[in-house]
Amino acid sequence: MQNPNPLDAWTSTKLGCSGSVVTRQNVIDYQTERLCETVAWAKQHSLFYRRQLENFDTTTLSTLDGLHRLPFTTAQDLRRNDPPLLCLSQSDISHVVTLDTSGTSGPSKRLFFTADELEATTDFFHHGMCLPARPGERVLILFPHERSGSVGDLLAKALLRLGAIPIMAGWPQDPAATAALLRRERPDVVTGTPVSMLAVARHSAAMDLPPVHVQRVLLSADHAAQSVRRHLTALWGCEIFEHYGMTEMGLGGGVDCAMHTGYHMRENDLLIEVIDPVSEKPVADGEAGEVVFTTLTRRGMPLIRYRTGDISRIQPGTCACGSPLLRLERLHDRIGRAIQINETKQLTMSMLDECLFQMDDIADFKAILRHGTPDILELEITTIRGDAINTTSLQTAVHTALGSIELLAAAITTQRLHLSVVVSPGKNMPRRIGKRTITEEACP
Repeated sequence: MQNPNPLDAWTSTKLGCSGSVVTRQNVIDYQTERLCETVAWAKQHSLFYRRQLENFDTTTLSTLDGLHRLPFTTAQDLRRNDPPLLCLSQSDISHVVTLDTSGTSGPSKRLFFTADELEATTDFFHHGMCLPARPGERVLILFPHERSGSVGDLLAKALLRLGAIPIMAGWPQDPAATAALLRRERPDVVTGTPVSMLAVARHSAAMDLPPVHVQRVLLSADHAAQSVRRHLTALWGCEIFEHYGMTEMGLGGGVDCAMHTGYHMRENDLLIEVIDPVSEKPVADGEAGEVVFTTLTRRGMPLIRYRTGDISRIQPGTCACGSPLLRLERLHDRIGRAIQINETKQLTMSMLDECLFQMDDIADFKAILRHGTPDILELEITTIRGDAINTTSLQTAVHTALGSIELLAAAITTQRLHLSVVVSPGKNMPRRIGKRTITEEACP
């Protein structure tokens, strides 16, 4: 029999069912009550939601079935912020996050959090980290931590509560230096983004020293391609856990258990739904669609039916660990983060990830579609071995590997698309926290 999922007891306490086994009905009853409170609060205190919900009678929202009558909130609403979404005065806000817009121009998104909301995230991290970490273990944190309220800072505080020992390393801009730190500190657990983690592991292996053994890793902040997970497991001999979250969620969203069959979601703070992104109607459990969430306990800047752009599905049935918490399947892709190759097919970043991270010499890459006649797909490759790499051989290998992506190969063969591969032997990794994407630019 599996050990109980630590998120179950934590959720039970949050739902007011302490000492009892939490059930789906407990979750539904709690979420219904919190949803009604959140909608009423937002309509009363936010100029944006006052306008959005002007014709919505909050007294009619008595079950979760009424959720689908509420309007969506979008990333563009956050960027525009006119009228403001904020429900409290600035003096009540303790942390502000500005998110740059990937691949486009225009204003950034700004998210506002109270001290209580940061504490709620730290509390979730504390109990969620009980899955990949144990008391007394050393945990290397490869996330920014310098600023109070940052993901690395909150994670370190959560690990201290767990009784683990956080090792603050920050963003691994120099993977070779981080690999040396890894050998010196010998952590039991490492946390970071998938691509940067693989780069560190590959640099460590490239030193021709005895292999590093890490017991468990936690990947977060971006899609983790199968090729990344497979190579990371082979290099470190580790068990891989994944966390799903975004700043809009308050950083913490869900984490997979030892069964690794989906993210167990933070249902005391988030109401999750999956919709058809075209019809905007809810889909059945097990069907893929766009993840939408509503915050249930935020007062500074609550979000109602926020469209994430992430593609996933709600896993039907109960997890083998026995937890009744809703599970989201590992993310498939993101809406609007693909390039149109022909009339019916698109190239996604996950396709490129699966293909290129099979190659041991690649630490990272940036994909840019430059519009022209023809369009040019430019790949800026960051290598593992620096100046020691044979640039021409790697360029040839990349061209060959990409031939396995049929739609891309067809577009190149018919000259609808030109491929350009630029190899950078620099030792530094680009500092990127967030989801990697194919950007689009005009040809110079």
